[in-house]
Amino acid sequence: MNKMVLTCQKLMKHYKDGSSTVEVLRGIDLSIEAGERIAIVGPSGSGKSTLLHLLGGLDKPSSGSASLMGVDWQTLSEKQRCMRRNRHLGFVYQFHHLLPEFTALENVAMPLLIAKISRAKAFEEAKHFLSAIGLSKRLQHKPSQLSGGERQRVAIARALVTKPDCLLADEPTGNLDHSTALAVFSQMLEINQQVNCALVIVTHDRELAARMDRCLALVDGQISS
Repeated sequence: MNKMVLTCQKLMKHYKDGSSTVEVLRGIDLSIEAGERIAIVGPSGSGKSTLLHLLGGLDKPSSGSASLMGVDWQTLSEKQRCMRRNRHLGFVYQFHHLLPEFTALENVAMPLLIAKISRAKAFEEAKHFLSAIGLSKRLQHKPSQLSGGERQRVAIARALVTKPDCLLADEPTGNLDHSTALAVFSQMLEINQQVNCALVIVTHDRELAARMDRCLALVDGQISS
């Protein structure tokens, strides 16, 4: 049996809105195995991004627990959470969040340099991942010199260059036209398979979601398959 990468039990999240309480997540149970690919779909405001943030240790639950590689996020200090995220997780968002003053190669190498990998090794790995995602001729281009699809592919390469155990992707193609989104998504799945990490993607696109191992619907704060 594959090891569990991410799990959550009875996960709940609510916010105070004046005198009332808004329940976003209501008792989510979820287990994600190594190498598994899961899509989470649902209407806007259903809590998809909130769930992703809780799984990635970026937010704290109101109750229940979320664990990465068997360790409950709530048992860790902020420094320990950061270290575990850097070691085990990759993140991709709807907007690329690339550093504008650096080239594509430098942006992708950055997580490895932060992890104290040698400059030569970091740039070698970054070049490999950019080539794998079809950007071998754009290594020295800065984000402003790249198309929207190219920028998002750089962001995907940056998220996967550390070979994480899981990639969490929040509407990674939501800012792209449909044909570009399909192309970028296909390349993301291909490079994800090469790295053999789990993939959890939040998306509105049912066509993309159908290509995953499992598609879970988040409605009224609860999950159904």
